[in-house]
Amino acid sequence: MRATVVPAVKGKWEVREIPRPDIGPNQVLIQIKASGLCYTDVHITNGALPTKFPRVLGHEPVGEIVAVGSAVTTRRVGDRVGVPWVQSTCGRCEWCLRGKGLFCPEQIGTGVESPGSHAEFMPAFAQATVLIPDGVAYEQAAPIFCAGYTVWSGLRIAEPKPHEKVAVVGVGGLGHLAVQYAKAAGFETLAVSHSPDKTKLIKDLGADVVVSDGEGLSRAGGADVILATGNSWKAAQDAMKGLRPDGRLVLMGLSDETFSLTAGALMNRHRIIGSLQNDVEYLYEALDFVARGKVKVVTEIYPLKDIARAYDRVSRGEVRFRAVIVP
Repeated sequence: MRATVVPAVKGKWEVREIPRPDIGPNQVLIQIKASGLCYTDVHITNGALPTKFPRVLGHEPVGEIVAVGSAVTTRRVGDRVGVPWVQSTCGRCEWCLRGKGLFCPEQIGTGVESPGSHAEFMPAFAQATVLIPDGVAYEQAAPIFCAGYTVWSGLRIAEPKPHEKVAVVGVGGLGHLAVQYAKAAGFETLAVSHSPDKTKLIKDLGADVVVSDGEGLSRAGGADVILATGNSWKAAQDAMKGLRPDGRLVLMGLSDETFSLTAGALMNRHRIIGSLQNDVEYLYEALDFVARGKVKVVTEIYPLKDIARAYDRVSRGEVRFRAVIVP
């Protein structure tokens, strides 16, 4: 089969012919129909997340099951499925026993500890697969298994209340979805963007107000929940100037920048929440919004043979808003 292989840390992405993977008794084999290219792939390539190379990356996989392991009873050949980041955990540590496998130190992650989806076929543990709602195109479903899942999880974990306002910082691959999810959930939605050329598009996505920085957010009345979706903690820190008392800032983008707090965080009882992908029910909800036409991913589609060009565009921040690979 054809697959994209990253040979080493900071190595050049290469499409190669490699053996089609075998599956174990508890796994399924998925023929990949679409694979989202996430900025986390850039972090992994650059060595920011520990993994072993050479490696087939890709953690936004969707496709059709073409084979099932001997012990699989819940999935069938022909099922349309996707796979989130966490595929399997040890089942024995404190966090697994508490039902919080996302904190398991021995978790198996898609495209990190297990083969990824930038390929024609990918094995996955059957228990990790999620059925895609009827009518949702593969190209729309793929980014939901990381980007959409992440931002909706972040909003849910912040527990916004009726009449509270939600702000999104960084209207990019994650942020353009966060704006739509916040609006679809019924919240007054503000966006913080340093790109004036995006203002009309951001409002078309559902934002009620677009401002350029934290002071502008404050002048607009502030927000009770801020979703920091970009890779700049400096921008997230600045946005806290517009965080209302008892407000929550949710960090969901990786950054090597220093994050510092002022006395205002203490006096206003602010909370800083780190969030990636939380309960699986949030993935169900995120997909359901897409199925009901409330959320739409803005995509750039690339064939597998052009994945190196797609990767370069993602790494330079040139994609508006999600790159999707179609084998």
